[in-house]
Amino acid sequence: MKGKPLEMSLLFDFYGETLTEKQRELFDLYYNEDLSLAEIAEHAGITRQGVRDSIKRAEHALREMEEKLGLVARYGGTERCAEELSRQVALLFALNADKLHSREAEDILSRMAALLDQLRQEA
Repeated sequence: MKGKPLEMSLLFDFYGETLTEKQRELFDLYYNEDLSLAEIAEHAGITRQGVRDSIKRAEHALREMEEKLGLVARYGGTERCAEELSRQVALLFALNADKLHSREAEDILSRMAALLDQLRQEA
């Protein structure tokens, strides 16, 4: 994954509901709202160290969930496959338009493109 903030945001998207309400709030303020530990501490009425500890526990819990379930990794794999399939469908559309001129091939490719769109919407 690219960078800790991106990694944490993805993990939070997938597993954030497993955190306590307080952990979710502090985590969101830190990673998604980009507030400093001091700003969050002031907002939450706790110490800076308390905020840091809560965020670290949340990070650990999210990583643990990913180790057990691997949903983020599978999502990334699915996205990469969908991107490659999309490129291949585009190449086949071009090949059919330039050389094959097959209505049947165009229909198949149209259905494949629709399935790819559906896959992306469900992800």
